[in-house]
Amino acid sequence: MLNNQFLNLDVDGAVATLSLNAPQKLNAFNQEMRLGLLEAIQLIEEDDAVRVVIFTGAGRAFSAGADLSEGMPGYDTFVDQCAAEYKPWVMGIHNSSKIYIAAVNGACAGAASAVAMNCDLMIMAEDAFIYQAFSAIGLMPDIGATWLLLQKIGYQRAFEMAIDAGRLSANECLELGLANKVVAPEELMSAASEWAHKLSQGAPLAQQATKSLMRKAFNMSYSQVIDEEAVLQSSLIKSEDAVNASEAFLNKQKPTFKGR
Repeated sequence: MLNNQFLNLDVDGAVATLSLNAPQKLNAFNQEMRLGLLEAIQLIEEDDAVRVVIFTGAGRAFSAGADLSEGMPGYDTFVDQCAAEYKPWVMGIHNSSKIYIAAVNGACAGAASAVAMNCDLMIMAEDAFIYQAFSAIGLMPDIGATWLLLQKIGYQRAFEMAIDAGRLSANECLELGLANKVVAPEELMSAASEWAHKLSQGAPLAQQATKSLMRKAFNMSYSQVIDEEAVLQSSLIKSEDAVNASEAFLNKQKPTFKGR
């Protein structure tokens, strides 16, 4: 059970919804929220029943990024603060075997843009936008945003976004491949929930293997990827899920996946 005034965690069967809950400050990441996110991600990871996670923000924004009014309480440098309060839960999402969907409403700025891009999938409201606010206050992208932007939109566009306080609308994010879907604002959470529940009925072992390899493939050669695919596929072929699904396919039936 998560006890944090700045976060809400709800579980509905195989789908968890993690909501930032500081709408009066556009869900800016304060220290209590950051520490709570580490706890929340750990709780989600320990819950074997949860297969898909929706990450969103309460109110009219996903998040305005870091709460700059706090400074760095308890730390001498941002290096120390990042290592303790950001990187553990961001990498928790990155390394998780579960699927994370960012449901982006309104502003998604600064550090929050890195969090949204770090999720496996993204659905955005039509009036939502991603804003690289860092250079507007004399800073550079952080929490992995430079890596994520490079991987997703290429050097020239990523560099422009970083140094020009770039802002991308939901439709621009869709065109660039940052977002998977764009829906009306009033449909965001229902569409995200429907998508999450559909994904939760998929083949968990195959989903986990695909995420694991795709997260590593950027740092591997084509040849290495082919070899790793073969290793993972060999294991999947022998799984109960694949055997039963193949039989269901031949009998024109819908398969039921059990994760084994």
